Amino acid sequence: MVKLLPSWHEGPARTAIIEFVQAVTAENGEHYVAPDDRLAVFDNDGTLWSEQPVYFQLQFALDRLEEMALDHPQWSSTQPYQAALEHDVPTLAAIGKKGIAELLAVTHTGMTTEEFEDIVLHWMDSARHPDTGRPFTQMVFQPMLELLSYLRANGFTPYIVSGGGIEFMRPWTEEIYGIPPQQVIGTSIETQLETQDGRPVLMRQPLLNHYDDGPGKPVGINRYIGRRPIFAFGNSDGDLQMLQWTAAGEGLRFCGLVHHNDPEREYAYDRGSVIGGLDKAWDEALDKGWTLVDMKNDWKRVFPFADGKNG
Repeated sequence: MVKLLPSWHEGPARTAIIEFVQAVTAENGEHYVAPDDRLAVFDNDGTLWSEQPVYFQLQFALDRLEEMALDHPQWSSTQPYQAALEHDVPTLAAIGKKGIAELLAVTHTGMTTEEFEDIVLHWMDSARHPDTGRPFTQMVFQPMLELLSYLRANGFTPYIVSGGGIEFMRPWTEEIYGIPPQQVIGTSIETQLETQDGRPVLMRQPLLNHYDDGPGKPVGINRYIGRRPIFAFGNSDGDLQMLQWTAAGEGLRFCGLVHHNDPEREYAYDRGSVIGGLDKAWDEALDKGWTLVDMKNDWKRVFPFADGKNG
């Protein structure tokens, strides 16, 4: 007999997941949910793959900036480009979201959607995680891959709902997670239809369309899915409203948080962290009885490739 969620230790988190799935799939049970309504939403950064020591899409932007800087020598003395090129994280943090948005606009726009997809895939093939030396697509969490498979086997449709860029994720999520592009929701920018050499193309514009983080996540879910999920997983305060909105629906609901507390195999951070800060969502999880996944004690292994980030 195949064991369910084999990379999960026996414990409250694994039990809560299995009992919820069994309850909503039991056809004669009081909590039965039809397959069309078995919607599960997952944050990506810090929930399905790692997010330290820097958000992976930000690393993509920094790498793009270094390539483009060859044609823009003035960036070496102009903020926020100087800080980005020097990997000056404190200065970048002080510049704030406006400066980061400027960097993303420069590195993520001015090309067709097809050209951007090619750029993303090339980076995924060549870039390496600064601590492990592994491709970023190997920095996924094995227990969460198993959870996605378990849910699909029980008639759930899983979606990614991330603060990351929707067109940054869509080129590779199906291969890595088994989640096709149409089941990916994320931050999006404006695109404009143009004609190039007699062929219609979509050009990426330096204008924000939808910011899919915090309160933007329920908005994105409603816009792209049109139904409230019954299962939600996150890891930070940026996921709080998605979990609250999921929990507010009728019937049995599941809300979970991954707690990063394993510095040997991954990283340890929660309250006060600039990346993936877990404060208000942690308090609400304790108050509402949401499932808290203790990475150190609930997961037998973290990554598919080894037992730890140095393995």
